[in-house]
Amino acid sequence: MAKYIFVTGGVVSSLGKGVTASAIGALIKAGNYSVNMMKIDPYLNVDAGTMRPYEHGEVFVCDDGTETDLDLGNYERFLQITTTRDSAITTGRVYQRVIDAERRGEYLGQTVQVIPHITNEIKKRIKLFDKHNSDICIIELGGTVGDIESVPYTEAIRQFAIEEGSENVMFIHLTLVPLVTGGELKTKPSQHSVKTLMSEGILPDMLVCRSTETIPDELKEKLALFCNVRKKAVISLPDAKNSIYEIPLKLQQEKVLEIIEERLKLPLKKANLSKWQEIVKNIEESTDIVDIAFVGKYLQLSDAYKSVLEAFVHAGTQQKHKINLINIDPELLENNDPEVLENLKKAHGIFVPGGFGTRGVDGKITTLNYGRINKIPTFGICLGLQCMVIEYARNVLKIKADSVEFNPSAEHLVIEMLTNLKNIKDFGGTMRLGAYDSEFVADSKIATIYGTTKVSERHRHRFEVNPMYTDDLEKAGLIISGRGPSGLVESVEIQDHPWYLGVQYHPEFLSSPLKAHPLFNSFVEASIKNKNKI
Repeated sequence: MAKYIFVTGGVVSSLGKGVTASAIGALIKAGNYSVNMMKIDPYLNVDAGTMRPYEHGEVFVCDDGTETDLDLGNYERFLQITTTRDSAITTGRVYQRVIDAERRGEYLGQTVQVIPHITNEIKKRIKLFDKHNSDICIIELGGTVGDIESVPYTEAIRQFAIEEGSENVMFIHLTLVPLVTGGELKTKPSQHSVKTLMSEGILPDMLVCRSTETIPDELKEKLALFCNVRKKAVISLPDAKNSIYEIPLKLQQEKVLEIIEERLKLPLKKANLSKWQEIVKNIEESTDIVDIAFVGKYLQLSDAYKSVLEAFVHAGTQQKHKINLINIDPELLENNDPEVLENLKKAHGIFVPGGFGTRGVDGKITTLNYGRINKIPTFGICLGLQCMVIEYARNVLKIKADSVEFNPSAEHLVIEMLTNLKNIKDFGGTMRLGAYDSEFVADSKIATIYGTTKVSERHRHRFEVNPMYTDDLEKAGLIISGRGPSGLVESVEIQDHPWYLGVQYHPEFLSSPLKAHPLFNSFVEASIKNKNKI
């Protein structure tokens, strides 16, 4: 019978609840338990696919095509698991299911209410999401305790604990212990947070206290007394010094696994964290720096590129280099801003991520032209590949090329909308989503990097390279090195270039601190070689 750990948060959002829950999962897994994870998001959206990056960060895509919250990326990176549609709950999805059931008459004329119908649906999804008979399931509740939209979920997990039995359910509450003026750590916000949680019928078994510095024993005693938690279950979790991958080690120092095992009546095991120790050591000892130009649209919000940024950390760790990402605003490039141009010239590698919309596109195309002409390692993902094709068509084929997304009336639409999407008006869940196979040309650079001619990678796009132009592009020297089963262009590269490669998919979703993605690792390696030449 599975054991369940519910992770809730209080005081403020953005405390790192997803990372903390993932690190707890990694620690448990290091104790030789099987672990699975789920995210509950109380928003009314059916999924995260239509939400703005500025508001919600990146959209993480699962193998099955589900568009989810970025925390599922943390789960996969820390635990080496594959999440699915069942790994995420949203209020929109729950209510949609209940209302559809009511329309079909499944409730036999009952008055449909939040309790028991909504709460029952939530409990059912929690119970059924794990298909692997894992030893422990960790469920993270988004937002903060006391949010009005979270009330059905706190009630559902309260009921769930009663139904499953106290020995099978544990509650971990993440809270803030702020450092105020005068250098004093204050416990009052945590006290109020726990009081709110208790008023909803849930008593936390462990309190994980986020702070800028280690919480002393006297404050742990105070929190234990006022929050009705054992002192040893009050966990100090200060800001990580160099990397979030230190957190499993910090939790081990606080004996978190031992407390969980005791609370859930599990046999005591010793966690083997040697791999995490090696990762942290490599990060700490990496003193050499490689500069990579990051030509993105949402530079002010790192969460918009969460998986990409982590993939660079993974590759840098493997190459024992710190990655210095130089933010390049493509709109300023369009205006020939001298400072931005100078920053671009300093870069040892150039990276253009995915995205949507016309803003900054010409700046990205200018950047790719600079990388191609000057033989600088250049990596494009999704929109990055499409911009590579447009740049090549304009400057090598000498045609007035564009994308139907940017200029539908252009003379040469080298980027066209996917045929099966042309008559679809809805935005949610309508793109080419999830894992698809790509097959590479045997002697291509990308096949060499992967060490195979066939891979499965995750996609999220509406547009493709127009097949009407592929022959002309190849004759002009742009190698189409990878295609999907239906002939869609999956990768392009240039032969007489140290490292110039674009892919239509999102390799960042499959990168992990335990194993950097081959493309990011190879790109960083090429950038380091370029640095050493200069």
